[in-house]
Amino acid sequence: MPRYIVLAFSACMLAVPAQAAVTVTIDKSIQQMTVEVDGRPLYHWPVSTGKGGQYDTPSGKYKAFRMERDHFSKEWDDAPMPHSIFFTQKGHAIHGSFDVKRLGTPASHGCVRLSPANAEKLYALVEQEGVLNTTVILTGVAPSGAPAVARRRLPRSDGLDEDYVQPQQQFGPRYGSNQPVSGNPYYSQQYVQPQYQPYGQPYALPRPGTIFRDPYTGQLYQQR
Repeated sequence: MPRYIVLAFSACMLAVPAQAAVTVTIDKSIQQMTVEVDGRPLYHWPVSTGKGGQYDTPSGKYKAFRMERDHFSKEWDDAPMPHSIFFTQKGHAIHGSFDVKRLGTPASHGCVRLSPANAEKLYALVEQEGVLNTTVILTGVAPSGAPAVARRRLPRSDGLDEDYVQPQQQFGPRYGSNQPVSGNPYYSQQYVQPQYQPYGQPYALPRPGTIFRDPYTGQLYQQR
């Protein structure tokens, strides 16, 4: 082989840039992804992994092997999975999701969700460096369910906290009016004090010797 051909071939080999190793690490316990190129951190993004149970995203170390720019899930009613990077033979992939409001929490059926913009950036990086040069590492355990919300106790003017339920005052007729009767253990809301009303208008007393009927009892009396 002529010397100039060997030198030209060597120059072409030196002109080809070496592909960098891409490492994608997903911590399921905090729902975060870190992307490194040759050990140098490049991106840090929120993700959504599997929501647990049969939909859990598997842990371990995998090699990415397939990419699809416009993929639709045949298993989940043709759900869009833009910029998919597959890392298991069972179909687990990193892809974009339009359900961005749930990023940072477990929400998927097993895949690793990114925002559409971040998925596009990762796809371009893996496409540039080579899908076979990309390693996907999944660690941690996804939190189960929504985090418990601590109940905050609010101060009250009476010195009680919000967990204390003050008994309701019982009300009823008292001396002809509806006044609270708190503090009386013998008075309950079911008790209603009888109210006596006269039958008819007030009458004048009869003259002595007159026989009359008591309007309250119906008995006959003689006025003395």
